[in-house]
Amino acid sequence: MDETQVLIIDRDAISQKFLTSTLQEQGYIVSQAGSGREGLIFAWRDLPDVIVIDPNLSDLSGEILIQKLRQDPRTASTPIIALSSDPNPELASVSLKQGYSKYLVKSKEAIGQLIEIIARLLSEKGEEEDTTPKSRGRLIVFLSAKGGTGTSSLCANIAMNIASIEPEAKVAVVDMVLPIGSIAPLVGYTGKIDLTTIANKPPEEITAVFLRKKLPKINLWRFQLLAGASTPESANLLQVKRIPDIVDELQKAFDYIVVDLGRSLSRISLPIIQQADLIALILSTDKGTITLTKTVGEYLQSQEIDLHKIYPILNRAIGLEGLTKSEAEDILGLEIRTTVPYMGGNFTVANNQSVPVTHKFPNDTAAFILQQLTEKMINTVRDLHES
Repeated sequence: MDETQVLIIDRDAISQKFLTSTLQEQGYIVSQAGSGREGLIFAWRDLPDVIVIDPNLSDLSGEILIQKLRQDPRTASTPIIALSSDPNPELASVSLKQGYSKYLVKSKEAIGQLIEIIARLLSEKGEEEDTTPKSRGRLIVFLSAKGGTGTSSLCANIAMNIASIEPEAKVAVVDMVLPIGSIAPLVGYTGKIDLTTIANKPPEEITAVFLRKKLPKINLWRFQLLAGASTPESANLLQVKRIPDIVDELQKAFDYIVVDLGRSLSRISLPIIQQADLIALILSTDKGTITLTKTVGEYLQSQEIDLHKIYPILNRAIGLEGLTKSEAEDILGLEIRTTVPYMGGNFTVANNQSVPVTHKFPNDTAAFILQQLTEKMINTVRDLHES
């Protein structure tokens, strides 16, 4: 069971504690809410795999709560089980019509039934999700010529925005920054599944279905993650020859594959860059970085990479100083598609708390810019594909 999360919404603290302990023993990650409104916040923020609700809440009726959950695309298809403290038998059929997946009345016997139902609903949902996308997933890579440009932060936040803009799309983020990955700590992932463990598996096991099932879901960020190596030692054991096959299977399994390459321009990364639908080239405002980025851009073009796929983004990650957009374009020789404004310490705060910028600071100008940037990138990928 990989990072499967259950949300309990129940006003009874004793019931919450008992259910939490029982489900944790089964290996689930459990969060709790004592009211309907708090439950909505947790459900839409954390995107749990299953929600268990006692409909007898103090602030919202069970009917209103399920309506709100089913009307929102983030929880429209989430398995939701009513575990009711009301023994009225007529409520079962009413609750199922309202949108609950299953209905149980609290009892000693109900706990065993609840465990079985959760396992079955997750299995059924997994079988539905095993269907591969109708076409190969779009491959977007993030690349920089120099460290300190905020490439990993932009990669994770834009991937999250892709999943928000297209809630039905399946999004995977792949951290290929070597020797130590940077996305996992940024999004709060501490699990053991990463690029090295996947690449070390027998080739016949690394299939689209396997990757869809095994890559951990980062609920708050709305994507599945193939984290980078956690130590230099494990990076040295990476089966590099498996990477092209892994990327190929990822494109079969997901609608969008967003790859963080950091400042890696090597025999490992170049084939992925050449295969990409869009190359987000991240630069900062200092002249040295822009000059190096010009060299990288010229090299990419020398490798017969379509100029239209190169998508320069100026990220004012460290302050207001430095060159302007027009000055940077004069050196770069390419049009800069978007400038991400300086956020003061907000970006750092969000990163340190492993929270997307648009969640932590939804009213910040940079949050709006990131959303607009993501929409432009999605449209560019679509236009390039259609042409």
